[in-house]
Amino acid sequence: MAMSLPYSKRYVPNLLSLQRTCEVNYMTLMKLLPPEGDVGAVRRYRVGNELQFELTISADSRFTSQVLLSQHNPELPDYLQTRIEIRLYHDVRMAEVCAAQQISRLKPRYDYPNKEMHQRDEKEQVNLFLAEWLKFCLRHGTSPINISG
Repeated sequence: MAMSLPYSKRYVPNLLSLQRTCEVNYMTLMKLLPPEGDVGAVRRYRVGNELQFELTISADSRFTSQVLLSQHNPELPDYLQTRIEIRLYHDVRMAEVCAAQQISRLKPRYDYPNKEMHQRDEKEQVNLFLAEWLKFCLRHGTSPINISG
């Protein structure tokens, strides 16, 4: 009798959960973005004693903005410092992670296993990570850092 591989259901993203996460991320990011809102505008924050991060508006149009969230702690190697590209959809008030760390473009789902070793729900996990990270920043207090020289 030939052995067959166990049946593996295809991962289906929970769109309601992802939408809810993206809405919360949008509201939180709007509190932290540079007030000018122009392309190239930067706002750097200190959270607690050691953590520093920067929000940079990298693109802006009528309905969307692109924001880069990056961590700035010189004592840590680059691969341990958070770097996330986020697209803000102003008409629907949602913020979606488009790229993170070494992933240049997140897909809604991945077959598993895969050669890049992404999780089946990688996009959802990265958006949840952003939500937790932003919640951490607000819970522990943020103070803007002057970076103009």
